[in-house]
Amino acid sequence: MERKKSTPALTKGILEKEIDTIGLVQFVPSATAKYVRISIKPGKGVRVTLPKRATLAQAEAFVQEKAAWIRKHLSSQQQEQTKKTLFSPDVEFKTRFHQLLLLPHALPQCKSRIKDGILYVWYPEQVTWEHPDIQDYIKTAVEYTLRLEAKRYLPQRVAYFAQQFGFSYQQVTIKNAKTRWGSCSYTNNINLNLHLMRLPEHLCDYVILHELAHTVEKNHGPKFWALLDKISGDARGLDKQMKAYRLQVY
Repeated sequence: MERKKSTPALTKGILEKEIDTIGLVQFVPSATAKYVRISIKPGKGVRVTLPKRATLAQAEAFVQEKAAWIRKHLSSQQQEQTKKTLFSPDVEFKTRFHQLLLLPHALPQCKSRIKDGILYVWYPEQVTWEHPDIQDYIKTAVEYTLRLEAKRYLPQRVAYFAQQFGFSYQQVTIKNAKTRWGSCSYTNNINLNLHLMRLPEHLCDYVILHELAHTVEKNHGPKFWALLDKISGDARGLDKQMKAYRLQVY
């Protein structure tokens, strides 16, 4: 009797496959994963991480089982994407220390300059400012400006609060993270997102205090919240206000 061949394990790198009602799905084998895990990230789509011995058939079955959940989250992300800023000459946009000014010019390419509190962005007059390439250039210029501001402002703000409340930390790094406003490592290195420069000052301070509190309390247990409430004045209330802001939607 001929033995039926088992479905082979997925072991050779990332496989992309079109799944009905969902779209393109990435299947990624992992030597360390213990369970099949689905993640959905803006701009990256659906990613399925598999344990070493999992088969593609098992992974596809799991995706089908979770299809409704996946479609719901994909739809939510698409709605978030439509909320992104359309930079316009007629709509004011400000960072903490700079105002954006869009101007047409006769040159065939975009250029930008920062001077006296103004971020100037010139775009080709024969191309509308709504063009995706123009919008991408403006966003890049804005984030460059945010990074300059963040490097100048945030480390000194961390130092100020650390001295005021008696915290110790190693160093401050500015990042353009996609999912976190800030983080604190086990060795008390503090990472802060350059997009903090878009927040109201009191919420920017709250994120800094949040990470400084993690130099003492590494988790989000009761002791952490008690400490953060003591130094911020209203930890839960400020945390609730943060939910009105998005890292990649502005």
